Amino acid sequence: MLSRFKSGSIRNLEREYSCTVRLLDDTEYTCTIQRDAKGQYLFDLICHHLNLLEKDYFGIRFVDPDKQRHWLEFPKSIAKQMKAQPPFTMCLRVKFYPPDPAALKEEITRYLVFLQIKRDLYHGRLLCKTSDAAMLAAYILQAEIGDYDPGKHPEGYSSKFQFFPKHSEKLERRIADIHKAELIGQTPETAERNFLQKAQMLETYGVDPHPCKDVSGNPAFLAFTPFGFVVLQGNKRVHFLKWNEVTKLKFEGKTFHIYANQREDEKIILTYFAPTPEACKHLWKCGVENQAFYKLEKSSQVRTVSSSNLFFKGSRFRYSGRVAKEVMEQSAKIKREPPEIHRSGLVPSRSCPSITHGPRLSSVPRTRRRAVHISIMEGLESLRDSAHSTPVRSVSHSESFIPRSRSQATDASEGTAVISDESYSPSDSVLPTPVAEHSMELAASRQINGAPCSIEEEKESEPGTPSHERGDMGADARSAQEDASGDSALSDVEQVNKFVLSVLRLLLVTIGLLFVLLLLLIILTESDLDITFLRDIRQTPEFQQFHHEYFCPLRRWFACKLRWVGELLINK
Repeated sequence: MLSRFKSGSIRNLEREYSCTVRLLDDTEYTCTIQRDAKGQYLFDLICHHLNLLEKDYFGIRFVDPDKQRHWLEFPKSIAKQMKAQPPFTMCLRVKFYPPDPAALKEEITRYLVFLQIKRDLYHGRLLCKTSDAAMLAAYILQAEIGDYDPGKHPEGYSSKFQFFPKHSEKLERRIADIHKAELIGQTPETAERNFLQKAQMLETYGVDPHPCKDVSGNPAFLAFTPFGFVVLQGNKRVHFLKWNEVTKLKFEGKTFHIYANQREDEKIILTYFAPTPEACKHLWKCGVENQAFYKLEKSSQVRTVSSSNLFFKGSRFRYSGRVAKEVMEQSAKIKREPPEIHRSGLVPSRSCPSITHGPRLSSVPRTRRRAVHISIMEGLESLRDSAHSTPVRSVSHSESFIPRSRSQATDASEGTAVISDESYSPSDSVLPTPVAEHSMELAASRQINGAPCSIEEEKESEPGTPSHERGDMGADARSAQEDASGDSALSDVEQVNKFVLSVLRLLLVTIGLLFVLLLLLIILTESDLDITFLRDIRQTPEFQQFHHEYFCPLRRWFACKLRWVGELLINK
């Protein structure tokens, strides 16, 4: 509590803050903002720096000291949203994934979305067949190094690039074969467009899941996609609701409710519990924004949403941007010379090192990021208290995982996690690709956007996470137990405080309503309205006494004061 007051007092003394935003190519944009600057001002600065016009798909994300992610709200002051002390550190990310990224108007926009999806591929948000994995990686190679040149690219050159956390030598050879034979002559723009067309067909395109529990205490993941709302539980997709089926999103404390009409005569209510009230509020805000962006026809249809049915209780939030249909219409009107694109090329990347030239890594270095090599159920158990939006990877439309082979079990126990192209279970590894060709068949409709998943935490990609957290697993486990006990105590206090505030709010509103009703009744009874109800009240002895002893003297006092003020103004 003392640190909060101290942080606020420090901010009040400063008129300018230093702000650093990490861009999608991992370069950093640093600027100075005024104390009362709004989020829209910072976002416009970044878009001007990038020469970006189709900016509605992007947002600025930051992590608070409690490790909870937030999207910067553009209409509000930056300083009031940040809980940390300046200088502020944030990152630019794709907030609303385009339903058809290859159809974007400008090349600069497609390039930024390409960087985001390449990051998702590396951090495990995408999962695909071996053939699709090889093709996606080959497109990345073609976009970054151009055509194959025997003089520049010796044997095994694809192993020097890190497309995924780890992959097999057979997959590396397949990537090189595709790059040598099938992609010759493609420009970076063409390769990136083909990459986007391929990626958008994956089931986990645009998924950013939130860890929760259902009413029975079972772990689950909730995700908002360009196509609807998805619930992942265990190794199955238990719910998928299109945006036009979702009628309402509501939360209270840690409890999150989804109201939907799947058929004309079938209404359902889904209830889940987030790890913390802050995580639940973030989940609710993300759902409100995604529903407004993808579902509505015009931004004028956006309404302020309340988290509770009672107007004096809960949070109120309103999506402030344009909707997807308006964005596409506005993009079609862009008429300018294509801006020059400064591609990252061979610049090393901190969180997406697919372009670093070093030996192939069998797993992610511990000093870079903390990858949790666990099965789906272990992952759900381990990360259920995380306040982050946890990356999830989808496997297929099937309802269960592929059985583990004996060789994979041995590899997993030894920690090497070498992937076999013939039989692969995503619960054995954090690798988003590949899986066996016969284990996945993509549906043409793409009306599903969630399925079985494996988990890993993306630490390095989000600024604001302390570096000492990336230690060994033993220390993490001990610190997690200590944090859990502290969080539970803090949560109890927060619940009590919220209950007291709710009672006080209810009491104040009740008193206010009674006072307004009393004033309205007095005005009506003292008026000349000839209504039977009012006439009966005027004839009662109590009203006569109130009229002569209180109302008339008060009316004369107000009239005297008004005359005095009027004379004072006339004299001046």
